[in-house]
Amino acid sequence: MKVAVRYYTRGGNTKKLALAIGQGAGVEALETSYPLEEDVDILFLGSSVYAYGVDDEIKRFIKDINVKVGKVVNFSTAALVKSTYKQVGKLLKEKGIPQATEEFYCKGSFGPLHKGKPDAGDLAAAKAFAEKITKG
Repeated sequence: MKVAVRYYTRGGNTKKLALAIGQGAGVEALETSYPLEEDVDILFLGSSVYAYGVDDEIKRFIKDINVKVGKVVNFSTAALVKSTYKQVGKLLKEKGIPQATEEFYCKGSFGPLHKGKPDAGDLAAAKAFAEKITKG
């Protein structure tokens, strides 16, 4: 099974999750500036919420996918809203790429909100999540 991890982060919260998910999946987590170069069965795609929306970088990354993706597994951090699942899902649907029903989400620190998040427990849970998805 071919697995890839891509993420976009501004403050570093999503990068922390991406690295843990990469460990759990046994692959290197790369920023979305690295396009997919070959077909993948599972793409873990990480994003954050900025001003109640996914960043334009995530929109560009999805728009530019030109390989076959079996399914995208969303993971995200946010200080105020629940996750990026629905927003990313809408973009994937427009592109004809399936989205998994499973996702990983945790609070991310932003200013005085959620200091220290994601924490060691969140990162361990993210790693276990990726192991479960990739190894059944």
